[in-house]
Amino acid sequence: MGLGEVLRTLAIALAVAVGIQHFLFAPYWIPSGSMVPALLPGDCIIVSKFAYGHPFRRGDVVVFTSPTGSGEVLVKRVIGLPGDTVQMQGGRLFINGQAVPCADEGHYEDDSGEGPVVARLCAETPPGGKGYPILKVTDEGFANNTPVYTVPPGDLFLLGDNRDNSEDSRFAAGPVGYVPEADVIGPAVLVLGSVDLLAPGLTPRLGRFFHRVN
Repeated sequence: MGLGEVLRTLAIALAVAVGIQHFLFAPYWIPSGSMVPALLPGDCIIVSKFAYGHPFRRGDVVVFTSPTGSGEVLVKRVIGLPGDTVQMQGGRLFINGQAVPCADEGHYEDDSGEGPVVARLCAETPPGGKGYPILKVTDEGFANNTPVYTVPPGDLFLLGDNRDNSEDSRFAAGPVGYVPEADVIGPAVLVLGSVDLLAPGLTPRLGRFFHRVN
């Protein structure tokens, strides 16, 4: 398949997404590397509005509007549900006082930033939720050694998978903090298409087309 045909296919797919965004689904472009490795900068994901209002699960990837009132649309992973306590200690995630299992899966080269960073790849599995891979570069600093957060009623605690490159619910003064469930647009369900934002000519990543979001 030539580049021209690939771009035409992506354009058609995006047109379809835009055409249905006011009904059951909406497209959203991933601008940063905070959700690597699940989502890459340049991914165009489909958000399911149909699923809005269904019970949230730990491990769900959700798209939401910033609770700061800026109107910014963001994407993170659900970690804490209303009433949960969440804490990071020595780089480990604790939910309700229990360490969340995180199985070592080797190394991952993250090139979503200014330069490649070699990170630890780890498969995290929260209680009562689905497993997913995260990246860890360090166990030091505030983001890896936080106070205990108690999630208020009606709110969610969200983290990025790229744990040392994500501004999320760990930072109360940032654009995320606790996120009201009412601010969630819906779960991310599919990578519709993807382009490498750092490559000349925005090279399509064919292997990520129609890739299910985990």
